[in-house]
Amino acid sequence: MRGLMIAGTASDAGKSVVTAGVCRFLVRRGVRVAPFKGQNMSLNSFVTRDGAEIGRAQAMQAQAARVEPSALMNPVLLKPGSDRSSQVVLLGKAVGEMSARGYHGGRQGELLDIVADCLAQLGRSYDAVICEGAGSPAEINLRRTDIVNMGLARRAGIPALVVGDIDRGGVFASFFGTTALLAPEDQALIAGYVVNKFRGDVGLLQPGLDMLRQLTGRPTLGVLPYARGLGIDEEDGLRVRESEVGRPHGEDVLRVAVVALPLMSNFTDLDALAAEPGVLVRFTDRPQDVADADLVVLPGTRGTVRALEWLRERGLAAAVRRRAAEGRPVLGICGGFQLLAQRIEDDVESKAGTVTGLGLLPARIRFAAAKTLARPTGTAYGEPVEGYEIHHGVAEVLGGDEDFLDGCRVGAVWGTHWHGSLESDGFRRAFLRRVAAAAGRRFVPAPDTGFAALREAQLDRLGDLVEEHLDTAALLRLIEDGAPAGLPFVPPGAP
Repeated sequence: MRGLMIAGTASDAGKSVVTAGVCRFLVRRGVRVAPFKGQNMSLNSFVTRDGAEIGRAQAMQAQAARVEPSALMNPVLLKPGSDRSSQVVLLGKAVGEMSARGYHGGRQGELLDIVADCLAQLGRSYDAVICEGAGSPAEINLRRTDIVNMGLARRAGIPALVVGDIDRGGVFASFFGTTALLAPEDQALIAGYVVNKFRGDVGLLQPGLDMLRQLTGRPTLGVLPYARGLGIDEEDGLRVRESEVGRPHGEDVLRVAVVALPLMSNFTDLDALAAEPGVLVRFTDRPQDVADADLVVLPGTRGTVRALEWLRERGLAAAVRRRAAEGRPVLGICGGFQLLAQRIEDDVESKAGTVTGLGLLPARIRFAAAKTLARPTGTAYGEPVEGYEIHHGVAEVLGGDEDFLDGCRVGAVWGTHWHGSLESDGFRRAFLRRVAAAAGRRFVPAPDTGFAALREAQLDRLGDLVEEHLDTAALLRLIEDGAPAGLPFVPPGAP
């Protein structure tokens, strides 16, 4: 098959965005391309049209490739529930909780067969498959059980590029050390390097790139500049910075505080708000920020009961309740909706039994063993809405001032299980008008902000970066012909 592995020197080196950029570059050249990540660990996930759960980053990469996302593109998804265990999602369906030791100790042979088969299926359907690695391929403690980096690349016989984040420092040592810690058979597939997030004069970097080639026998295929404001779905961590705020369409800015819950999931729900001119989105764990904001959002979480305890311990629960009593806006999404309920019965996720929620919405939550995975559509505030659902908690709504998607509203408190609903432009504007009125802000949503168009523009920007700053001729040769023969071994190799 024709393909390429985008590996990295570390987590968050830029593998996801480089993979997306290569996909967009190729599809604009007329190549039928698909993204792939054999094993993903992320709390940001997405539901495909046929009801499979995959990593949100792979859904974004599928959009970059202009293809419909499928479970084949991310056959194994790990959703952390604690420091030591994760829910395992296999081919789009949750199959149970497993400790890290149990996961790496027993199932890798079986899982590698499944992952390789999914990759082979994509290879038969597309001209090329661009595979994203995970973490670093030089995790020598995990190499024996690797199904996502060089274990997969060797099984499929595809070449690999290693991406390094120069903004962190130490990129040359990272490139050299990553290569030198691989077995000879793995090194034979490492075809070159990509420097990511560079600021300054590339000419000053060139002597180091030349020395790296002398040391490893491998070229650097390009230097990608530091690109601000990409707004592309993240996988490995929370963007803790504030959003960049465009000039408001009305007189006031609207300030949104997102409570950074433990095991927070699908914080990408807030990207559509951050894209609105005049909307400032920031993540916080401080009660004073909750008190000061115009809108407070309780996002999704993989640990609803744990998040409830955390809110109470930090004084955030009291701050949210005060807002509700004052008629000031609060929005709960998925796990955040569950936190706002009267009662939570959980014998599945936390096994805590029945606990009392924040009591701001007339709903009862019962956790079911089977996970709800859906792509609902509907109408709210006179506007079409679509979203996706990923949750074990089943809501029984017992009243409220009005229905709100699958949840309800009481006063200025809204709750829903629907992720992604704010990406529906008309609904988002209608919702923000109500929020601004309740908050007493003279904020007016811009009439022409199209989130889908903005996302497309960002993906095109990634494609432009690849086309302008990488050796695309060498990239195409690697995809077509594989790793060049005779790449030198860099000692000492894997222990």
